[in-house]
Amino acid sequence: MTRKDRIAARFDAARDYERAARVQRIAAAELARRIAACHAPDAPPLRILEAGCGTGFLTRELRRLFPHAHITATDIAPRMLERLARQMPDDSLLTLHPMDAEAPDLTGPFDLICSSLAMQWFGQRARALDLLASRLAPGGRMAFATLGSGSFGQWRAAYARAGLPCPMPAYPTCDTLQGEWPTCGAGLWQETEIVDVPASPLEFVRELRTIGATHTDQPPATGGQLRRVLAAARTEGPLAISYHVAYGMFRRAPWPGLFVTGTDTDVGKTVSAAALVRALGTAYWKPLQSGTDDAPSDSATLRHLLGQGQPCIYPPAATFGASLSPEDAARHAHARIDPASLTLPPHDAARGPLVVEGAGGVFVPIARDYLMIDLMVRLALPVVLVARSQLGTINHTLLSLAALRARGLRVAGVILNGPPEAIGRAAIERHGRVRILAQFPPVTPMGPDAVASLAARLPSWDDIVGPQAQ
Repeated sequence: MTRKDRIAARFDAARDYERAARVQRIAAAELARRIAACHAPDAPPLRILEAGCGTGFLTRELRRLFPHAHITATDIAPRMLERLARQMPDDSLLTLHPMDAEAPDLTGPFDLICSSLAMQWFGQRARALDLLASRLAPGGRMAFATLGSGSFGQWRAAYARAGLPCPMPAYPTCDTLQGEWPTCGAGLWQETEIVDVPASPLEFVRELRTIGATHTDQPPATGGQLRRVLAAARTEGPLAISYHVAYGMFRRAPWPGLFVTGTDTDVGKTVSAAALVRALGTAYWKPLQSGTDDAPSDSATLRHLLGQGQPCIYPPAATFGASLSPEDAARHAHARIDPASLTLPPHDAARGPLVVEGAGGVFVPIARDYLMIDLMVRLALPVVLVARSQLGTINHTLLSLAALRARGLRVAGVILNGPPEAIGRAAIERHGRVRILAQFPPVTPMGPDAVASLAARLPSWDDIVGPQAQ
């Protein structure tokens, strides 16, 4: 019997799962809340895949949130699916399908793929996430809850006091999980703590067995050893068991590409974007353009910089004359930018990647309560940060990198513009934990030949973002 067979058998035997799975119910409700917060009321997911559905704690929440969605609920344990069928009879938009989430046999595409407290049983998380993300529609989302580092600390301490190794697995940190997201989008993990208070240490063990959560990769404690652990777990007050639950929300990019942003204005974003377009053979889009009263638009500048063999250049979603932030430039023109109505270009992923150039830096305002970084999160593209190479760049660059990562965006690398400065470059690499994609020296005159020479300094597409970003 394989490891997966043993896991399935334990959950198949969990007849009283609904009664004992208190923490699982709480985690599913919280995951559902986070899923709801990510979807606008007028754009609900219509095709949902749930992995490890169990008896349907999350499935029922999904049906409440999205009454018109088709839900495909899957589990490795066939009898769990039977129990879910009894919980949700006569649901014509529910399909039950036995499936190992680490080897999905459904192609999709799905608007939402989700799973609550099943991922901790995965043997190869990163590979499973890649496979599941490949079933997402462009712009689709994944949402997961899984046990994280620190879970069952009190129980592990009891084993330590008894002088025995705890058979519970070591769960990942949020940093580890963050590094396992697929390259085709962006995601963020956040951890919360759920404290459960079983009636006694023995009851805690019984409840784990009741819900089928007793399979481990190490031999469980024998009768005598377990008695030692139960004795070591006794406290003057109630036994409290901490579950550190990590919630991960991921969005697949609408197309493969890169988002070029800067540490400031006039740091060389457009020249860097032109070099990327030339080196990688991509299309180009500047979503918001301001300052056309004082200078040509960045789209026009890019067209000049690339010369012959023009790429596809999509028009901006909005253009304003004043040399101000998009929000203030729109106000100056007696207009207002509605972030929800920013129309994405009709780019087909089959035509290759798309380089998107932002306006100014990461926190440039677009509208009330909406900054450039919010648009970057919506697009979910890997980010190339452009910075000056001169004095002061370390602080500006590290602050921008921290802001990007705090929102779950993946940083593909940094381009430094200006005279080479080895000390600052090394500090950015060391403290920013980031790759310098290229150092662009000053070049005059700046034109197609200069851009071609800068493009030759850049790595290939696969080297920057990885083949899976397609």
